[in-house]
Amino acid sequence: MGAATFLETYARSIPGRDLVSHAAQHHTADAYRTLIEGGARAWLVEVQPGGAPVGYAVGCEPGFEQVRPGDWELKRIYLLSRFHGIGIAPALLDTVIAAAPGRSRLLLGVKADNHRALSFYRKHGFVAVGTRSFHVGTQNFDDDLVLARDLTLPTSES
Repeated sequence: MGAATFLETYARSIPGRDLVSHAAQHHTADAYRTLIEGGARAWLVEVQPGGAPVGYAVGCEPGFEQVRPGDWELKRIYLLSRFHGIGIAPALLDTVIAAAPGRSRLLLGVKADNHRALSFYRKHGFVAVGTRSFHVGTQNFDDDLVLARDLTLPTSES
């Protein structure tokens, strides 16, 4: 699911060789197992019980320069594109937030030209707090934004 949604999301903006290399390194069962064994939490979305997965999210301890005590990171949240806009993403975000009791802020990184994602995050209370460098294969994106959401805000209305 991780590789499929990553490839689908960036197929038009990142060279194929770099996408495949990144997926082979960061979206394997072992990579996710390592995240979970390190304390991350993961959620898989199915549109019907026992159905095929259509998206997922991962929350973990943050790995950003902008970290403050009480922060948590939304490391990944992706849906297959045909499931965008039907209420799954806000519900998944609410699930991640609900799994972070005692945390004061949720951080995430997003490609600065991913306007759809930026619009979604801003609608749900995220604001830019910095930038970071994100590498995909030979590509180095210095224009990733780090966004933060105050977790004392109410969750979205699904």
